[in-house]
Amino acid sequence: MLKIENISVKGGNSLILKDISLHINENERMIIFGPNGSGKSTLIKSIMGISSYKILKGKIFFSNVDITNIPISKRAKMGIGIMYQNPPKIYGFKILQIARYLSKNELEIKEIAEKLKVDQLLKRDLNVDLSGGEIKRVELFQILLQKPKLLLLDEPESGVDIENISIMGNVLNEYIKKTKCSALIITHTGYILDYIQGEKGCIMINGKITCQSYPQIVFDMIKKYGYKKCEECKWK
Repeated sequence: MLKIENISVKGGNSLILKDISLHINENERMIIFGPNGSGKSTLIKSIMGISSYKILKGKIFFSNVDITNIPISKRAKMGIGIMYQNPPKIYGFKILQIARYLSKNELEIKEIAEKLKVDQLLKRDLNVDLSGGEIKRVELFQILLQKPKLLLLDEPESGVDIENISIMGNVLNEYIKKTKCSALIITHTGYILDYIQGEKGCIMINGKITCQSYPQIVFDMIKKYGYKKCEECKWK
């Protein structure tokens, strides 16, 4: 589904990702852990094709197609969906408007909105005057209407209380089981592991992947030894 071959990525004047390689199969989830500033969000944005990041070398393949240099719009149409950590506010553009752009099925819009408890927010401007939990649920609402084959989730539980994590986690788990989509998920807290059982886990530190194993094993090692010890470790 996704194959990354030795990419190095620059943001501004800084080299952020350094020779990253990974692959995610169909119906497989990878969980990425790592401290702030380690390059996790840059990796997801590079996969999506965000223009502020420049790939200096390497290739990105999605469904066996080289997408390294194609625009973000084509990547979205191919089936890649991204949930941003800090999505922008857009005044004058209603949540319902974007929902109807993404899906012509009013019943589908209603059902997903009710599951995520955003049905009372549909007439609001996108992300304007919403709480942190509401913004995250609206983001997930949009991405599920796209029906992506590959989910890119950048800290879905960041700034969200336990109740909102539970709502999103259950809806995400249901969607993944139903569609058998693949996912690349960034997490700091590990709460998402209570709802999504990933097959692969890895740690990113200083723009490099230092180790890989099952997600719960990786998370337990982080809790026990911290990231500094993980940087030294090459276990698998």
